[in-house]
Amino acid sequence: MAVAVTDRFGLTQALIRDRYAGAHTIETATRKAWTAASFNTDTLDMMNETAAGKPQSGVRFVSQAMMVGGGVRVEAGGSLVGAVGVSGAPGGDKDHECAEAGLAAIEEDLAFL
Repeated sequence: MAVAVTDRFGLTQALIRDRYAGAHTIETATRKAWTAASFNTDTLDMMNETAAGKPQSGVRFVSQAMMVGGGVRVEAGGSLVGAVGVSGAPGGDKDHECAEAGLAAIEEDLAFL
């Protein structure tokens, strides 16, 4: 697994990768976090909203965007403060679950932001 954390502008603040995770997981996690922060929407939701034939499908052509589950917004005090991107689980839905579990683990700390 690789996990990227961005600020509210999508700029990477932290990145960690397990030594056995694929080389692609670094870029994928970073792009997922960037996408969630930039569009203020979890990438799992964006995956469906931007599918071929949908009105928002053109956003998939934004060069940095990654419309695969695993990018989750980080909110505190009702405002976007950043995003988390996870890559390496067997599927974007599992990446999304991992990101949400990580955020749940620090939920109390986020309340103090």
